[in-house]
Amino acid sequence: MLGSAAPFLRPQRRAWPEGPAGGRPPREPRAQAVAVGAARARSSAAAPEERRRRVAPLAAAAPPAEAGEEPLLRGIFEISKRSCDVVLSARRLRWSPILPESPTGDSSMVLQAQEEIIEMKDVFSVKLKRRRFVGQKKGGTLLGITIFKCLNKEENKLTDCAIHLNNLSEDHCHSWFRHLKEILNGFQNRPKSLKVFVNPSSHKREATHVYYEQVAPLFKLADIKTDVTVTEYEGHALSVLKECELQAFDGVVCVGGDGSVSEVAHGLLLKAQIDAGKDTDYIPTPVRAPVPLGVIPAGTTNILAYTLYGIKHAVTATLHIVMGHIQPVDVCTFSTASKLLRFGFSAMFGFGARTLALAEKHRWMPSNQRKDFAFIKTLADLKPEECELSFLPLQIPQEDSHESDRKKKEKIKKKGSKDQWHKIQGHFLNVSIMAIPCLCSMAPRGLAPNTRLNNGSMALIVVQNTSRTEFIKHLKRYASVKNQFNFPFVETYTVQEVKVQPRLKSGLDAKENTYLNAASAEGNYPWNIDGDLMKEASEVHVRVHPQLINLYGVNTDDLESSQASCNCI
Repeated sequence: MLGSAAPFLRPQRRAWPEGPAGGRPPREPRAQAVAVGAARARSSAAAPEERRRRVAPLAAAAPPAEAGEEPLLRGIFEISKRSCDVVLSARRLRWSPILPESPTGDSSMVLQAQEEIIEMKDVFSVKLKRRRFVGQKKGGTLLGITIFKCLNKEENKLTDCAIHLNNLSEDHCHSWFRHLKEILNGFQNRPKSLKVFVNPSSHKREATHVYYEQVAPLFKLADIKTDVTVTEYEGHALSVLKECELQAFDGVVCVGGDGSVSEVAHGLLLKAQIDAGKDTDYIPTPVRAPVPLGVIPAGTTNILAYTLYGIKHAVTATLHIVMGHIQPVDVCTFSTASKLLRFGFSAMFGFGARTLALAEKHRWMPSNQRKDFAFIKTLADLKPEECELSFLPLQIPQEDSHESDRKKKEKIKKKGSKDQWHKIQGHFLNVSIMAIPCLCSMAPRGLAPNTRLNNGSMALIVVQNTSRTEFIKHLKRYASVKNQFNFPFVETYTVQEVKVQPRLKSGLDAKENTYLNAASAEGNYPWNIDGDLMKEASEVHVRVHPQLINLYGVNTDDLESSQASCNCI
C-alpha cells in the first residue's frame, strides 16, 4: 500500500548544455577536475595582492629617485571626475587614477591606469579654488586647488591651461598649496614686478585693448604687480625711464610696434649709462641694462617680436615674460663724432629709410594703406644714395673650445681694433646693418638670416645701384625660400663696426631736387632704426656690443617653424 511504502522522491531537474549529440556532456576526468580546483585556489589567494596593485598603482617597486624626484607630498584628489593618487616632487606633479577592484579578477583594467605628469617648470600659477556667492569677494567653500600651466602649441604658440585638483579638506589643500608656491617661488628670472609702457597709437590703435584684454589678466594670474604708463606723445617713454627707479622692478615691458620698442630699449640702456655715471655723449663701452625687456607685439611689422617668439601673438609673448624665459641679445650704438644718437638692434639707410620717412608724413592714413602707399611711391621714385662705407670685418680667432662666449667676444673686439678698415664707395639703393636676424611675416627667413641674436657681430648688406626690375626681384626673394642675396648687385659682410658717410649730391637738376625730401634738402638723411625714424647729416658710426641687454623670449634657432625654411644658406 502507499501508506506503508517509502516516501515518493521527486527527481531533481538539471539543465545540461547540449553535447555533440544533444545529450549530457562527458564527465571530466578526476585529474583534470583536481587541476582546475587548484588553479581556482591559487587565483583566490592572489586576489588580495592583485587588488592592492590596482588600488595603489604607485606602490609598485620603482627605480631610485633622481635629484628633485624625492616625493614631497602624496594624497588623493579628484581630477577630471576621477579619484587619483597624486605625488608632488620638486620637479614634477604626477597622478594616476585609483581603479576599483574587478569582481572577476580581470587584470586588464590595470593597463588603463596611465600615469600623467606635469613638469613644475611649466607651471606659472597655483590658486585655491572656492565656491562663492554673487558679490562675495572673500572666503567661500573650499573646493580644491587649481594649477595653471604653460602649454606649447603648433606654430610656436604658447597658451595657458588649468588643471583642477578637487578636495574638500582645508588642511589638506592648504598644505599642498604652500608646497606648490614654494616650488614656484624658487624658479629664477620669473618677474614679480614690471614697469609697463603701452602705446595707444600703434598700428590700429589696438595696443590698449591687447594689454587689458590679453596681457593684464595673465600678469594678475601669475601674481605680477604692474605699474602701467600709457604714452601720450613721442618720447614719453624715454622721459619716464630717465627718471624711473628701475631697481623697484624685475623687468620692463613695451606694448606697441617696432618704433615703441626701439624707444623703450634706447631709454632702458640710456638710463643704465646715466646710473653708471657714463658720459652719454660718448660711450665706447656701455654697461648692460639692469633689467630685461619684454615685447608685446601690437604694431604693423613687429620684427623684434617675430625674432624672439617666431610669431606675432600677444599671449605667447606674455607667457614668455611670465615664465621668465631670458635671452641675451646684442645691441648696436649709433653715434657721430660728437654724440650718441641711439641704441638699437638694426638700421636701414636708403630705400628702407626713405619708405619709413614717407610713411611718417602720412600718419593720417590707415596703417596698412600708409605702409603700402609709402612702399609703392618710394619704389616708383627709386634713386640711389651716394655714400662711403667703412667697415671692420669680424675676425674669429682660434680659441679653446671650452672658453666662454663672453671672453671670446672680448678677444674678438680687441683683435679687431688692430685690423684694417675696408672701404667701398659708390651709389647704393639700400644699406642694412643688423645685429639680429629681423624675422617678420614678409621675411620669414629674416632680413639678415646669417646673423644671430647674440653672436657678437652685425650683418652689413649692401644693395648697389641697379634697375628697378632687378631690385624688385631682390625684394621678392625675402618672402620666399630662395637666397635673397644671390644677385650680382648685392654684397654681404659680417662686421663689428660700420661707418656710413653720405655724400652731398651736386649738379642736380630741378626735377631731381624736387624728388629729394625735406630732410635731404636740409642736409639730413633719414635712417630707419628699428622702425623709428632718425635724421642725421654727418657720418654715423655703428658698433655692436655683445649681449648688452636681456630680452624675454627664446633663441629662434630652437623654434620649430620660424627657421624651418632657412636651409638654403
